[in-house]
Amino acid sequence: MSERSSVVDGTNYPNLDALLALQYSVTPQHRRYLEARMGQANGDFAFLETLSTQILALGGERMREICANYDFICSIVREEEIYFRRNGNYRLTTFEEANRLVYSDKAFMGRYMDGLLLTQVYWSNHSASYAFYKNEFLAKAVEGYDYLEIGPGHGLLLYQAISDDRNGSVSGWDVSKTSIEQTFEALETLGLHGKKVDLVLRDLYAPRQDEKLFDSVTFSEVLEHLEKPRLALESLLQILKPGGRLYVNVPINSPAPDHLYLLRSPDEVLDAIRAAGFEIETSAFYPMTNHTMAQALKHQLTISACVIARRPVKD
Repeated sequence: MSERSSVVDGTNYPNLDALLALQYSVTPQHRRYLEARMGQANGDFAFLETLSTQILALGGERMREICANYDFICSIVREEEIYFRRNGNYRLTTFEEANRLVYSDKAFMGRYMDGLLLTQVYWSNHSASYAFYKNEFLAKAVEGYDYLEIGPGHGLLLYQAISDDRNGSVSGWDVSKTSIEQTFEALETLGLHGKKVDLVLRDLYAPRQDEKLFDSVTFSEVLEHLEKPRLALESLLQILKPGGRLYVNVPINSPAPDHLYLLRSPDEVLDAIRAAGFEIETSAFYPMTNHTMAQALKHQLTISACVIARRPVKD
């Protein structure tokens, strides 16, 4: 790992610098893009250092393979981007298609998830969304909050809730037993330190099996994968306590091999959440890396939409 970043201070941010150096050695073609991204990070280096530390812990001895799989995800997203530009819509429209072509392919999914892990640092809209979640959603939760995340994936967001001494309980739901096992392994690697988390095999659409309601619910990068997004949002409303808060992170104009639900503007995101019965507390929108919001809106580029919404006290 001899090729250090020309932008990152390796003394103050050694893990971020080490991660980039490894990426450059594995995929030198991405150096120019990543150096430009880091050149615009401004005061975010401390936060990116924390993320890099977590990613290096999760990757362990597989880090070179994971770095190679970042190139894989860039390549497949580029193919979907070309289709989107030519046709004006996402390639897939049904979960059955996504399951057959993507989710049932274990090798493909493994590489895809590896690449997504690194985007938390490499894609500024992803790291900004993470920071928004931590600073605006989690930090402002009520004392003793009951927390739920739907589809926790690598567990990075769930780990933040577990690490917060102010929480009352922490739960995660997923429809995949394999995903639940992977999330638990990731949390153990990051350091559960004896803290309790309930990981449950459960479908958001399934009839409710209990009456437990939550103060805080996270639904991050899930909505775009669904055939019935309105029904999902309405289901989320019903599992929140009155006045409870929902964090939604959903991409706009973001073609990917398993994305079904196309949102084309920030207003469409807010309107969809309001239509399900929520009140909007606050929102933020982050354009794709190395682009301005004006460019993203003009050219229909990817924008990460982060919305905090509340269940009305009186429905």
